[in-house]
Amino acid sequence: MQENGLVVVVKRDCPTCVMVAPVLQQLSEQAEQGGLTVYSQDDPAFPEGIAGVADDTMLDNSYRLDVEIVPTLVRFKDGVEVERTFGWDRAVWEGITGANNLGADLPGFKPGCGALNQEQDRLAELRIRHGDTPMVSRQIQIGAKEDPIEACYERGWSDGLPVVPPTQARVLAMLDGTTRAADEVLGLMPSNLDICTVEKVAINAVMAGCRPEYLPVVLAAIEAVLDEDYCLHGTLATTRYVGPVVIVNGPIARQIGMNGKGNALGQGNRANATIGRAVQLAVRNIGGGKPGGVDRATLGNPGKLSYCFCEDEEGSAWTPLTLDRGLAAGTNAVTVFAGSGLQGATDDRARTPEQLAASIASCLRAVDNSNKYPGPDCLLVICPEHEQTFMQGGWDKARVHKELMQRLVVPADDVLAGSNGMAEGVSPKLAGKTVSKLLPNGLMIVRAGGGAGKFSGIIPGWTPGTPESSRPVTKEVRT
Repeated sequence: MQENGLVVVVKRDCPTCVMVAPVLQQLSEQAEQGGLTVYSQDDPAFPEGIAGVADDTMLDNSYRLDVEIVPTLVRFKDGVEVERTFGWDRAVWEGITGANNLGADLPGFKPGCGALNQEQDRLAELRIRHGDTPMVSRQIQIGAKEDPIEACYERGWSDGLPVVPPTQARVLAMLDGTTRAADEVLGLMPSNLDICTVEKVAINAVMAGCRPEYLPVVLAAIEAVLDEDYCLHGTLATTRYVGPVVIVNGPIARQIGMNGKGNALGQGNRANATIGRAVQLAVRNIGGGKPGGVDRATLGNPGKLSYCFCEDEEGSAWTPLTLDRGLAAGTNAVTVFAGSGLQGATDDRARTPEQLAASIASCLRAVDNSNKYPGPDCLLVICPEHEQTFMQGGWDKARVHKELMQRLVVPADDVLAGSNGMAEGVSPKLAGKTVSKLLPNGLMIVRAGGGAGKFSGIIPGWTPGTPESSRPVTKEVRT
């Protein structure tokens, strides 16, 4: 870098840089300035006819100078930068250079163009090359002939599907999706109790196929599964079917393109699919939650690859889940529920709230086993047509919740062990009493789905939401 004198950074693909080429010729002839160095970002032959043009197509000098706009003019004295400007402003250039009558035939002012070193992919490469990254994770070198995707399989980082190889450049770009420090500790990830940092989550988000703008949602979901109430170790070690179900609320869902409408719980939406997958990969790769190891599920469920959707707040007349969870409506938040596969709650014929409530309650009573009381907590996903049936009858979500809970209370005699030909059932000591399928806090309701079809769904949980088991956890998204 220049000890004394002037440095100018330009690129040929900039009309302002082309315009000031004659000015640079003037400056190059003024030896009293202590010299002039011109760094050219895209063409070492530009500008023509000027001694001291340096090839900066690798952009290292532009990066060291932290150039944002070209042309940039910098004056150095004793190796220290003392003045800087960018774009073209005759009066400012004359003040910095000490020259008079610069570019007399040029307009007095013209803005510059974006510098190449600030382009996202190039900036990431430069930061890595100059060791200017927040990353601390150990790099693993693979052989020259190894396929990066196959290498991830062989090292056990995959959930069974191909993952995106987490290169430094990709992880660095992912970290740009949050202002949180890469080394911020989110907690200890069961079951290995390894330290879970923002950077480690970002690595798994890359592998899952996330975009950087998804990262704040992934981080909130990770904070939720690390919460003591979620009981991550228990939901991993159980032989039941469950895994984290991620429900997103707030404007951020729309901003990152999530789907809460048709096929909301299915395939086809990148944000839904990769956010849920990133959570599962982080649990696997940071905490060691692998099938056949700590993950002891007898059958599991397809949602253990990814289970994520957003509530359709804009399309619903009901209050959002965030309000039920104690947050203000409009809050960006993630709720994580330990859930298993989707159980249909189908009713094409109900025309009154009472008929539909009776139908859905019958489906809820069948969760796990129709004789098993209490059953696990449940997440009820109401489709738009069913919501409309309830609303036309004057039932808001609170009323639906109340009516369903009432219909889930049955005589214990109907579900005693041995009744209905089943060994499963409640204790004979409860004969003559009533029992409820769900505990008082055991039902969450959200609204999602396509506008056609009377098909709601139930996502059963792990066990009743007691302090000894898993309870839903809601975390605000830090944007």
